[in-house]
Amino acid sequence: YFVAVGGGIIIGVFISRFEWMEGTIGALTLGLQTLPTICWLPMAVIWFGASEKAIFSLVVLGGILSVILATEAGVRHVPVVLIRAARSMGASGFQLYRRVIIPAAFPAIISGLKQGWAFSWRTLMAAELLFGDKGLGYLLQTGRKDNDTSRFLAVILVMLVLGITVELAVFRPLEKKVRGSWGLS
Repeated sequence: YFVAVGGGIIIGVFISRFEWMEGTIGALTLGLQTLPTICWLPMAVIWFGASEKAIFSLVVLGGILSVILATEAGVRHVPVVLIRAARSMGASGFQLYRRVIIPAAFPAIISGLKQGWAFSWRTLMAAELLFGDKGLGYLLQTGRKDNDTSRFLAVILVMLVLGITVELAVFRPLEKKVRGSWGLS
């Protein structure tokens, strides 16, 4: 997931910065976002074998597209007045992005991070269900094979608790901090 976040933010910034990237990679990213990530499972297995590398590649792909699109949209919608003010005070290039554009786009980026996490998580569970030999998805599959409803429901409960925990421990405090820095709470 962190690989997806880092790569997605960098690619999203570049797509918003260069028009030729918007027309090529941006359009491709939007198209790929509509395709369920698990559809790439056969290709991942061909490239990496039925291995952790295949699952890793799917998790990255599951998260990166949402982060790219949210970052690109967030950067594009930074108020021009902020950019002009920063430039009038001498900011340019990397400094402009680091101190003004990325912080101003951060509310949109957070939305992409949340959505990317959800897609990565779902992709991980689906990949483990189909060919994993460990993990929660694998436990779901063994519960199904063994007709063990209690195991199946216990794993679903663990997944639910993990999802709520990530929301409450990571994303909600992050959103609260950003709202506070923007004077919205």
